[in-house]
Amino acid sequence: MKTIKTRITIAPNGHVTITDPLPADIPPGEHRAVLVIDEQLTAPPTRKPKLPLCLNVWNWDAWPADTAFRREDLYDDDGR
Repeated sequence: MKTIKTRITIAPNGHVTITDPLPADIPPGEHRAVLVIDEQLTAPPTRKPKLPLCLNVWNWDAWPADTAFRREDLYDDDGR
């Protein structure tokens, strides 16, 4: 017998979804299980907003204005 702590989601139709992966040593197939529900709902995890990327902009004056770096311009017909 194993004890597994995991998170589940119960849909309005009563179906249960396990949101965390189960340990690899549990074989696939039908198993008997006991489910104990903590009646205090957990809040969904909050995500921190990501900071904008700070990218350097380089001014390439030496390239002609009509320069394109399309795949068709860089590679042959066989993709090399």
